Amino acid sequence: MKTFRFVVVSVLLLLTPATLPASEPELEGHGETEEQFDAGTFILDHISDSHEWHLYTKKNGEHVAVYLPVILYSRERGFDFFSSKKLAHGHEYLGYRIEEEGDLKGKIVSVNEAGEADELNLPFDFSITKAVVGMLASAIIGLVLFISLARSYKKTGISHPKGIQSFLEPIILFVRDDIAIPNIGLHKYEKYMPYLLTAFFFILINNLMGLIPVPPPFGANVTGNIAVTLVLATCTFIITQFSGNKAYWKHIFAAPGVPFWLLPIMIPVEIIGIFSKPFALMIRLFANITAGHIIVLSLICLIFIFNSLAVAPISMFFVVFMDFLELLVAFLQAYIFTLLSALFISLAVAEEHH
Repeated sequence: MKTFRFVVVSVLLLLTPATLPASEPELEGHGETEEQFDAGTFILDHISDSHEWHLYTKKNGEHVAVYLPVILYSRERGFDFFSSKKLAHGHEYLGYRIEEEGDLKGKIVSVNEAGEADELNLPFDFSITKAVVGMLASAIIGLVLFISLARSYKKTGISHPKGIQSFLEPIILFVRDDIAIPNIGLHKYEKYMPYLLTAFFFILINNLMGLIPVPPPFGANVTGNIAVTLVLATCTFIITQFSGNKAYWKHIFAAPGVPFWLLPIMIPVEIIGIFSKPFALMIRLFANITAGHIIVLSLICLIFIFNSLAVAPISMFFVVFMDFLELLVAFLQAYIFTLLSALFISLAVAEEHH
């Protein structure tokens, strides 16, 4: 319990909000020319990963944000630890800055003597970004839920579900009875249930957290980050390949019923199929979650594009409608990822039938 309290306190200290005054040119230009609203930049800033959690901008130009820890390693300096506030809004610190344009946009780069990004000596970035905080928060939420569930079962045993049991038990049984057993089989499913449940609830919790705009750690587009979906798909890929039996590999390198002369064509096709399955998992989850966020933000941007409150009721009506649809998609994408993972595993462990 002391360890859990220490983790919670540490996370809260890291996520302490701060304010940063606007730069002088911004203050001087304020009131002279009204800056045109850029919907594309606004949307991309909200769905992409970041070293800070921007909350709002005050009328006097001060930016209220949650600045996250920066952890960098370079050959010249070794490790550097500091707050991302030092690099906010184009500032340079210890020879580093966040690139604001080009292929390295949003990444921390080393700055040479000419003030340009040194692409040959990019630092290794181990920083805690929005996506990392979102994943840590979802892990903590998952631990709290399932530790409470385990304690409940320990006290009452197998009985009529109540409290947290009544919410989680039907979902767990659904994953077992409608995903794992029908695809993997009654005699082999138990081995893969921990992974399937972990993937399902990890995706579901992050999808739901992404629908809540504030406060941090909510609002992070974790499952809309292709790096996260890549790791999830890679986990399914590794489990599938290491679970492959003799029949699975025989089907790839010596497909039954295929003429010998056709094998040089079929083997590369089967090998491509091994990698295309996790690739489809990665893209499907990333694209669906990202598309939903873009649509919601686009509807909100209509108010500022037309610069009229008359558009607000119509825009917000569709935003609420899309949020309910996104709530369905949150469950649906967790289900589809888990279902396809179970299906791919079943292809690897299925016995050869004569």
